[in-house]
Amino acid sequence: MTTTKTRITELLGIKYPIIQGGMAWIAEHTLASAVTNAGGLGLIAGGSAPIDYLREQIRLTKAAVDGKPFGVNIMLMSPNAEELAQLVIDEGVPVVTTGAGNPGKYMAAWKEAGIKVIPVVPSVGLAKRMERAGADAVVAEGTESGGHIGENTTMCLVPQVVDAVEIPVIAAGGIADGRGIAASLMLGAEGVQVGTRFLACEECQIHPTYKELVVKAKDTDSVVTGRSTGHPCRNVKTKFSKKLASGEMNGSITPDEFEELTLGSLRKAVQDGNLEEGSFLCGAIAGMIEDVKPAKDIIEEVFAQAEELLGK
Repeated sequence: MTTTKTRITELLGIKYPIIQGGMAWIAEHTLASAVTNAGGLGLIAGGSAPIDYLREQIRLTKAAVDGKPFGVNIMLMSPNAEELAQLVIDEGVPVVTTGAGNPGKYMAAWKEAGIKVIPVVPSVGLAKRMERAGADAVVAEGTESGGHIGENTTMCLVPQVVDAVEIPVIAAGGIADGRGIAASLMLGAEGVQVGTRFLACEECQIHPTYKELVVKAKDTDSVVTGRSTGHPCRNVKTKFSKKLASGEMNGSITPDEFEELTLGSLRKAVQDGNLEEGSFLCGAIAGMIEDVKPAKDIIEEVFAQAEELLGK
């Protein structure tokens, strides 16, 4: 079995079936173009970033990848989702991944523009809805992943989604090495989306404090906050995230206070490395990550490992 030729590599025109996660405030042109140039699919995070900034990010990525495919991740609950949906058409972005909502209303316009649409889904029900809406593939993301999460684990979710849809499935959540890729393919996925491992790559522009937290994290250094607000998020354990989690649990922090405390906290982590008020979003697999290296080395290494395992 070969790990590098799947319906995902054909669909996207990439060498390795790997997508870099569209991490808000983190996934910008330097990281996206490094992953694309290494043979994967780099993504720029839309988040709620200003449109002019995103237009510039898209153009900088285009210039750096020389015709190779890249994508933009659109969070559908962002206030500027509509503008973003139009921007990717105007700028000729080849691939869009979506999170936090249903991209149904943009689907026809995107398809008409020749954009490949890959929604991120936390459940079988949503995967089926996305397939009916015209998605080209789906990312089945388990609760192990960093940032906004569903409740089902990657191991349970991926095979159920694979059985439920005809379109290709990309596995996400807790994948950081060749074993994770080989396991995902065994579960029926045809590619992987990796976020946390790329936090510790040389081209990722996050604050050095953030990188250090990821590299030093142990297997138990992951905490979920935001369950009280209905938007659970996985973070690295810091004083701040532990305070939030315990405050939510004992009721000393109300959902409104939680929203207030966490407003802008991701930016504070990414740009300032602020341990007192920053949310360092990160997957549960961070305990496995021990070094910082170029994106190209990471991708080539994990696929060589996966090939070897699947060849046995």
